[in-house]
Amino acid sequence: MNDRDRKPRFARGGGKGRDRGPPRRGRESGDGPAILYGWHSVTAALANPERKIRKLWLTENAARRLADDKIDTRIEPTIVPPREIDDRLGPDAVHQGLLAEADPLESPDLDSLTQDGIVLVLDQITDPHNVGAILRSAAAFNVKAIVTTARHSPEATGVLAKSASGALELVPIITVTNLARALDELNDLGFLTVGLDSEGSETLAAVPLRQPLALVLGAEGSGLRRLTRDTCSVVARLDMPGAIKSLNVSNAAVLALYIGASQLGLMR
Repeated sequence: MNDRDRKPRFARGGGKGRDRGPPRRGRESGDGPAILYGWHSVTAALANPERKIRKLWLTENAARRLADDKIDTRIEPTIVPPREIDDRLGPDAVHQGLLAEADPLESPDLDSLTQDGIVLVLDQITDPHNVGAILRSAAAFNVKAIVTTARHSPEATGVLAKSASGALELVPIITVTNLARALDELNDLGFLTVGLDSEGSETLAAVPLRQPLALVLGAEGSGLRRLTRDTCSVVARLDMPGAIKSLNVSNAAVLALYIGASQLGLMR
C-alpha cells in the first residue's frame, strides 16, 4: 500500500481513540445535523447555550486562538490538519480551521412573537448566500425573527451559516409549511404585513408603518408570488434614483429595514 492508498486518521484531542473525521459534503438535509464552519459561525454557536454541539474539528492554530481568546469549546475537539477540513467542505470554503457538527436550532411558533419591532418574511428565496446576508442584516437591525418556508428555502447550515457570520445564533428562524397561511396568522396577530414588489402602488417610505411590522421579500427575478402579494396588507416598492432600478434581494432587505426602523423610531 502506498501513501495515496492510505486513508487519513484523525486523532481526538487528549488521545482518546479514533474519530471518523469531519462530515463530508451533502450531509445538509433537514433531518441531519447543522454543519458550521468559519470563525464567526462556530464561535457564535459555541457561545449559544441553545445550540448543542455534537462534534468539533479544529486545526492547531484555531485551537490555540480559541484558547488565547478564552473561548470554551464545550466539548473535547478533534485536532486535524487544515487539508482534512478542506477535503470535507470543498476548496472554496473559507473555514479558518474550524468545523462543527451541531443539532439544528428549534423553530419557534408565530404566536410566540412579541407585539413590537420588525419581522422579515422570505418568499422562496433559495440562495444560501442571500439568506445568510439577510440574516446578518437582520441581526444588525434587531429583527425579532425571520419567517421562511420548509420547502424552497436553504437549510440553516453550511454556506448560509458562514454567510450569516454568526447571526444564525442571534435571529430565530420560524419555518412554516404554507406562507400565505402564515401571513394570515401574522395579520390576525396584529402585524402590518408589507410586501415589497416593483409593482407596488406606493414607495415603502410613503407607507405609514407601525409596529409590529412584517416586511415580506420575494426571490430575485420572480419576486413575490401572487398569493403572497394578495395576503399582504400593503404592497410597496423600493424606488431607486439611479439607472439601475432593482437591487439584489439582500441589499433590498437592508434598505427596507433601514426605512422601516427609521420610521418606527428604532434607530435611536
